[in-house]
Amino acid sequence: MRHTTLILIGLFWGTFLFSQSSKPNIILVLADDLGYGDLSCYGSKRIQTPNIDAMAKEGLRFTQFYASSAVCTPTRVGILTGQYPLRFNVSTHFNDRVMFLDNDVLTIPKQLKTQGYRSMHIGKWHLGGLNEAHIRDRKNSMPGPLQHGFDHYLAMIEDPQYRGVAMREKRLYKDAGKHLAKDDTILPEDSRHWTNIKFDEAIKFIKSASKSNQPFFLNLWLDAPHAPYEYSNDEALAPYQKRSQGQDLLYRGMVTHIDQGVGKLIETLKALNIDQNTLVIFTSDNGPAYLGSPLHFKGRKTDFHEGGVRVPMIAWMPKTIKRDQTTDVISNTVDFLPTFGSFAKAKGAKVITDGMDLSRVLKGKANTLERPAMFWEISTRYANSGNYVNVTDVRMTPVANQIALNKQWKLLAIEGDPKELYNLEKDPYERWNLLELKPEIATKMAKELKAFLDAPRKEKPY
Repeated sequence: MRHTTLILIGLFWGTFLFSQSSKPNIILVLADDLGYGDLSCYGSKRIQTPNIDAMAKEGLRFTQFYASSAVCTPTRVGILTGQYPLRFNVSTHFNDRVMFLDNDVLTIPKQLKTQGYRSMHIGKWHLGGLNEAHIRDRKNSMPGPLQHGFDHYLAMIEDPQYRGVAMREKRLYKDAGKHLAKDDTILPEDSRHWTNIKFDEAIKFIKSASKSNQPFFLNLWLDAPHAPYEYSNDEALAPYQKRSQGQDLLYRGMVTHIDQGVGKLIETLKALNIDQNTLVIFTSDNGPAYLGSPLHFKGRKTDFHEGGVRVPMIAWMPKTIKRDQTTDVISNTVDFLPTFGSFAKAKGAKVITDGMDLSRVLKGKANTLERPAMFWEISTRYANSGNYVNVTDVRMTPVANQIALNKQWKLLAIEGDPKELYNLEKDPYERWNLLELKPEIATKMAKELKAFLDAPRKEKPY
């Protein structure tokens, strides 16, 4: 009888472990301020990104993918929660002091934890709770990555006295390793380049996680190529030395440095023989600032024209995702939570989300999505943002701070008042404002936008 019981227990645990290990690993690589036109697979002629290009060649490239905002923190809120950041009253970047995302909401790592996933966040956080005082006294301070569901994290201490000064003095990537925290413990100084630290830690986590039967979720949020533009490495700079100099040279090198890291990450998955069971997503948190390229789109970071919110997105998972595919399915970073949940076969209560499950699109089983209108709002504090450095690169006025996007129609508004209307299917470059020619469409979309803006939302995160 005892022998039979042991066999049954063994079969149970064997089945359990198999079901865990058969779930796909998930990796999200998020660049910071990377423009639609900064990757050669998206048309860049000035920056070489062979490893990311190979991802696109071996996977699926999205041509109409949107960040949840045109600026940093709101997009990160949208990614983690699967909800529009305005649901949480987030329309600006956090100040690293008193602003934070409350931890009473479902996040990607919390959802995946119910399916047996091990998770780690690496890199920029910018959602509050990583000030040194918060880390040292977590019980009486704001939530950080662990409190939002991650099992582990490695990040720079996001304290104004460290991060703010390093950015102003253009030594963020050089000195970030001097101010690191891991799992709410402050670490000794590390002299490596900040981008190298992140990719090295990511590979270390992947190798460790692959030794178990537990699926993993890796949330790799880069700072690059966000300013300050700094030295990366000689190999990354070499292709541009003869035709570029100064800040432009450094920017190109930073993007190629990211590409090098992505190449090493993919190589690691293949060497461990887990590439077939790992979904890798590469995208950006918003459009480019300063020296980045929105390609042929109007606008850039902090601007709600296409250049500020339309970003590159590549999905890679050999055999599951067909090679060398592109899709114009309209998608958004809020789609990650339901999509990852679908891949993990998450079950239970219906998840509250503004996103849509992209799994059928990724697997080639659907080429359209019937999604409702999408909405954005950004703080008016960005109206005179300094992300425009060239005399010819002038901000369009009036500066819209809200968007409603429904299929091909895009309405831009200022505090609910419609200012511009475009048919993106015929005019993706937003050259012809149809507001006066299509008043019935503008009125309908303005009503949809008002309903969204009037919906209940959480109190401000400070």
